[in-house]
Parts: sequence; C-alpha cells; structure tokens
Amino acid sequence: MSLQTPISVSGLNHSFGKGDLRKQILFDVSTEIQAGEIVIVTGPSGSGKTTMLTLVGALRSAQEGSVRILGEELHKARPRTLEKVRKQIGFIFQQHNLLGALSAIQNVELGIRASGKYGAKQLGERAREMLVAVGLEDRLHHKPEQLSGGQRQRVAIARALAAEPAMLLADEPTASLDKKSGREVVDRMKSLANERGTTILLVTHDNRILDIADRIIHLEDGRLSTFTDAVIANNRHMMEMLADNRQKQTMHEVVEDMDEAQFKELLLEITDESQSFLQATALANDLAFRSMLEQGLFAFTRKLRQLLNAERSSLFLVKHEHGHLELKVAENLDDLGSIRIPIGKGIAGAVAQTGQAIRIDDAYADSRFNPEVDRQTGYRTRSIISLPIMNQAGEVFAVAQLLNRKDGQPFDAGDEQKFTQFIESIGIIFETLEGLSADKGPAGE
Repeated sequence: MSLQTPISVSGLNHSFGKGDLRKQILFDVSTEIQAGEIVIVTGPSGSGKTTMLTLVGALRSAQEGSVRILGEELHKARPRTLEKVRKQIGFIFQQHNLLGALSAIQNVELGIRASGKYGAKQLGERAREMLVAVGLEDRLHHKPEQLSGGQRQRVAIARALAAEPAMLLADEPTASLDKKSGREVVDRMKSLANERGTTILLVTHDNRILDIADRIIHLEDGRLSTFTDAVIANNRHMMEMLADNRQKQTMHEVVEDMDEAQFKELLLEITDESQSFLQATALANDLAFRSMLEQGLFAFTRKLRQLLNAERSSLFLVKHEHGHLELKVAENLDDLGSIRIPIGKGIAGAVAQTGQAIRIDDAYADSRFNPEVDRQTGYRTRSIISLPIMNQAGEVFAVAQLLNRKDGQPFDAGDEQKFTQFIESIGIIFETLEGLSADKGPAGE
C-alpha cells in the first residue's frame, strides 16, 4: 500500500472483555480514506465510533482484520509500531486534555516535542505560529483555566496541527461548544488541515458541522453503513423533536399557540437542520423527513400569515425550465387546483423575473397585476407583498406572497421587513423539500 491511502480498514472486528463478559463492539468494518480527505463518522452513543478512532489512531492494536495506517499494519502490532504511527497523527479529544499547569504556548510546545520533528530552538516559534493561526495571539501565556471552552479547543487544535501530522483524528470536538464556537473550531480545523493536506477523521453527533465533510460514514451497533443512511440518521432527530411530547398533534397544532419568539426559535432550529441537509448531502431520499417538511411548510406559511395579520399567504415554485411559476403552498390549495403563472406576468411573475421584492397598495391600480386568478377563485385582492426566495446558487427559486391585511390597510415597510426575515428560513425548508422531490424523480410533469 502507498501513502496515498493513509487509512485502509478491512474486515475489522473488535471486542472487549473475556469469556462470558466478552462483548463485540465492531463488526466487519471496512473503509478507505484518501490523503487530504475529510471524513465524518456519525452514529449513536455506544455504536463503536470512539473504539474505531482509537484503533485507527494506533492507541491500541487491532484484534481481527486489517488496519493499515500510514503504511503500517496495526493488526496485532507491537508497541514500537503503534508508537511510530502515533507520532504522525494529531489528536483532538472532547475534553481538550490540556495540562492545567502549562500555558497555551507550553501545551502546544509539548505536543510538538512529542512528535520529534522539531528541535528545541524551533518549539516556541512553531507553537506561537500555530496559536496565531487559530486566533489566539493574545492568549499565548494564558493557562487553560483562563480560557473559554472554544479557546481551549483552539489550543488543542493548534497542538494537534503544529507538528504537521499526516492525519488528524478528532473525537466530538464541538460537543461542549455553542453554535458559534463550534463553527469557528471546525472551520479553522478545515482551513488549516487543507493547507497542509492533512487527512481528517472526525467523530461527531453534531449535525451543525456535517457540511465540512468530503464524505460521511455512519456507524451503528458496530456496523458501518452507507452515506445515505448516515444522512437519514442525522436528520431523524428533527422529526423526533417535533413529535416529542406532542402525541399526535399536527404541525399546525404545534405552532398555532406559539408566540412570535417561540415560532422564530422553532423555525430557526429546523432551518439549521435543513441547511445542513442541503450542504452535507446529495438530497437523500427519506420519506419520513419529506413528510415532516411538507407538514411544516404549510403550517409555517399559515403561521406567518397570522403573525402579519394577512388574509392569505402562498408560495410559488419558479420552474425556469418550463417558463412559469406553480402554486405550491396556499390555504385552500386543493380547492384552487393547478395555478401556473408565466414568468414575467403578474406580480409574482415579475418578482420571479427580476428578483426584486414588490409591495403594492392597490393591486387593480397596478398594470402588472393579473386579475385572472381573482376571477378563478372569487377572491378580491387589494394589497400585496411579493418576495423572491433565492436558492443555494443565488438564483430565484420561489416567490412568497401575502395578500390583504385584515384591518383593510395596505402593507407597510415594517410588514415587508418582518416578512423578509421569516421567509428566508421558510425558503430553505422549501428548497430542501423540492430537492427531495426531485431526487425521487419527476412528479406531475
């Protein structure tokens, strides 16, 4: 094997205990990770993720099967072989494992010294360089107790990368961090590792960081499963969150009694999940996830109408390839049937064409308004807010629309601002749902 495949695992089985107490943790695990690749391992607690990491990291020898790391076979390997491999690996642990009596720069120097790659005169310079790279130039001489959780994790990252390891292994590096600190940690890890061509194997439960991976593998009950299974498993808890403690409530019932702050919190949480889903997957086909989003999209659009005191709310999907918009979400969609608007025609069509928001006080006084839909439905449109929704590529993907304030007044700038704030999140959910539908194949056309 060449060093072009730094991690090659085949038929790996591993157990703890002996006799009647023997418990198998890993079952026939096989995978390869290429140089410079960032791979995330997901899975529930107790699934064998950390055990797999310790075997790949040469912290113990493999019992059965082949574990070839950086050109060395670790199956029943001698301590000297394990030590040789460990010196080429950087480790980031969940609890940082910094020495409390040492400053940040001293902790990093210690990690460099252990690698044996730099002389004594180079230790301080190299440690300082890495701490500056992770944004801790003003914390060089602070001890761990004087640092925040995110800062301690950055020290651990600097220590792991300072010796320019061939591999980086990280076990739950964001588990104790808030969203902002966790993102800073993994982004820094990715950028620094990419600059040096380091291979990263990262164990996590954290869906917020899935987008940094080149590939995701999923370990459950000691068995490695496919990329798609990993995605489904990591988005499952979103559905469980919505069902938890709500028995058989519909999504509409869940959001009906929420105040604006509660609704915004729920919407942002689901938006974060949808964003991760879009970024980290090829939009894997999961019917349960799709069903939850369908419910949510209708319920959230209806709730938004309520918050803005509007009579009606709707979402149009822009089908550029067909030259029209198609009504996808509306209060009485089944009664309305199929409504399609040519791009460039009517208010929604104008928004789809220009990508610019439109707010009008009197629809029938505006030459762009097409009264044909009113004639079809028997509704009398007065005031309108129509907003473009951009997809991940920055193109107009959909159009969101509110019709008629219930108090009879036209929508104002404050209404448009609030609508804009909410609709970005709803747009991400809408795009995720449409991506799932596209992954299933053509529907309706």
